Amino acid sequence: MKMHSWGRYPVSDTVLEAPRSRESFARHLTALRDSDDRQIIARGMGRSYGDSALSHTVLATKSIDNFIDFDEDSGLLRCAAGLTLDAILQVFMPRGWFLAVVPGTRYVSVGGAIASDVHGKNHHVDGTFCEHVTELTLLLASGDILKCSRAENAPLFHATCAGMGLTGIVLEATLRLRRIHSSAIEQRTIRTNSLEEAFEKFEQNLDCTYSVAWLDCLATGQNTGRSLLFLGEHASDERFVTPRKRSLSVPFSSPSFLLNRYSMGLFNNVYFHKPIRAGQLQRIEAFQYFFPLDSIQHWNRLYGRRGFLQYQCVIPDEGALEGMRKILNMVSAAGKGSFLSVLKKFGPANQNLLSFPMRGYTLAMDFKFEQGVLPLLDDLDRVVADHGGRLYLAKDARMSAEFFQSSYPHWEQMRELRREFFADSLFHSLQSQRLGL
Repeated sequence: MKMHSWGRYPVSDTVLEAPRSRESFARHLTALRDSDDRQIIARGMGRSYGDSALSHTVLATKSIDNFIDFDEDSGLLRCAAGLTLDAILQVFMPRGWFLAVVPGTRYVSVGGAIASDVHGKNHHVDGTFCEHVTELTLLLASGDILKCSRAENAPLFHATCAGMGLTGIVLEATLRLRRIHSSAIEQRTIRTNSLEEAFEKFEQNLDCTYSVAWLDCLATGQNTGRSLLFLGEHASDERFVTPRKRSLSVPFSSPSFLLNRYSMGLFNNVYFHKPIRAGQLQRIEAFQYFFPLDSIQHWNRLYGRRGFLQYQCVIPDEGALEGMRKILNMVSAAGKGSFLSVLKKFGPANQNLLSFPMRGYTLAMDFKFEQGVLPLLDDLDRVVADHGGRLYLAKDARMSAEFFQSSYPHWEQMRELRREFFADSLFHSLQSQRLGL
């Protein structure tokens, strides 16, 4: 069958299998080891953007989606890897618990969140998703099942967290949830007129738990990088509202010509100048703050049948302002702007071998797939590389092996560990082959 991930690029010929239990996953691995097609990868909800969950054979984990245990005193939740973040939040938010770290969509499986070591709007305070994972259960290529944590099988734990599914199949995980006292977020919005001002405001608000900026990537001159910075804290009013379901849907792929420099420029200008209560607290529901796009089903269809590429980079603090300014100038000059451009502040890196964040700033932009976009992204790669940065593997669909290997210092350690546990004999994605893993 034809398969793609959320960006709808690339498209792969894939055999999709859906084991329904831990035991059937082990049986599938045994059968695949004995076949000629030894290229498999696990797949959760398919919300990675590129080719990290594409392979000759894909094993879907959606059927292993049960809750196993929860400790009210410690906030430790044990669950199967196919369970979604949405399912966790639907159950636990009304009971006063929240996930310690959430990405931009709640329609991600726990296994996928671990494989990508997803980050959120609070990385500068709380780190990545995996820093709140205390233990995981991993099915190896040999068929053995191991428990991994920072104290037990630690090298395998740090390779599996952010390992893009290349060490084995995560079957279960134990997560530490965060106690909250409301289902709402108190949001404060700050309008900034330049990239320099946006950076200043981020630095002035490092004590704020959540921070994220929408950025106008088509603005030029003195207005380059103008943005709306959204600061957030969990409210404390003891009011809990059941999260609302999605109400809108994009029923078909939009004509790609509708997304152009002029339509995006108009949107960006209107959005930047929208009325805000500057400096005032606004109470909004948590899902509205953390997952604004989840209210629109199939929003990826807006980019047309050929799909889109999300470009997400991180640049260390010392070169972030200069590097981001160069990137925005190049994007604007090429007329390939994005109306989904997000800037966030990162804290320090962790010990996971292929984890993306490092202390600095991260910028994410969406580009519809069209002529000229791939050469532009190659040019952006050179800017990121010159400033000591790297790209996010969960969003990547076209990075070169050379850039990957120069920007992820522990990639050889990852490759050696894959050999040690025979993972390289079975677990492969189109991405891992492209990057030399």
